[in-house]
Amino acid sequence: MRPAGAKRFGRDAVRANLAFLRGGGPARPRGVRPFFAHRLTPAALLRGTRGGVLCGALCIGAVGCSAVAVRPPDAPAPARVLRTNNAEAAWETTVSTLHRFGFRTAVENKLDGRMETVWVVGSGLNEPWNDDSVGFANRLEDSLQSTRRRVVATVRPAGGDAVNAGLGGCGYEVTIRAFKEMEDVRGVVANTTGGATFQNRNPLDRELQAVNGQFGPTQWIPLGRDPALEQAILADLGG
Repeated sequence: MRPAGAKRFGRDAVRANLAFLRGGGPARPRGVRPFFAHRLTPAALLRGTRGGVLCGALCIGAVGCSAVAVRPPDAPAPARVLRTNNAEAAWETTVSTLHRFGFRTAVENKLDGRMETVWVVGSGLNEPWNDDSVGFANRLEDSLQSTRRRVVATVRPAGGDAVNAGLGGCGYEVTIRAFKEMEDVRGVVANTTGGATFQNRNPLDRELQAVNGQFGPTQWIPLGRDPALEQAILADLGG
């Protein structure tokens, strides 16, 4: 059974804490400790905000763009040999694997054994269901900067040591090259109130619909190839 003074003591504690948060009120009873050790003043909130911004900047600098590994465009493409004698099966397996990563094929040339996909905008941390961005560093970069990727795959009969090692003279070699680009917006994006004005910098090429879209076309900067995506596609190939 609860003591008689416990109920009154609880009410006194609540009143004392409310008065403490308001910055005034009567002195709290002896033995009653406030839930908050510090008052929520504007100065304290400002110090907390500055600390959060500093910690966020340090985290971004540690695992941001500098931590994303890239591969030169002309580097040798990683490959994997599919153990099958059916060219159509090897081709469809490659197409299905690209579809699982969110890449739709734009060009398919079976005579040359080459396929290209459309550009896919990079998925950030808020899109974990998409697999086009592999690894935390890539997803963090895609969350802070607009990027896109395109995959070029080849499916050709394997030969040489890749076949003689254990396939008995059969199989198809699949190579994957994943290209990555970063968006470089030209001019001012006219989607906000400040940008929804006519531009006077170039009087010969004025944007008459300034409130829709942006001033000038979008440009993309090549970053090289994405080795993490290439290895992930090859690992999932035929899986």
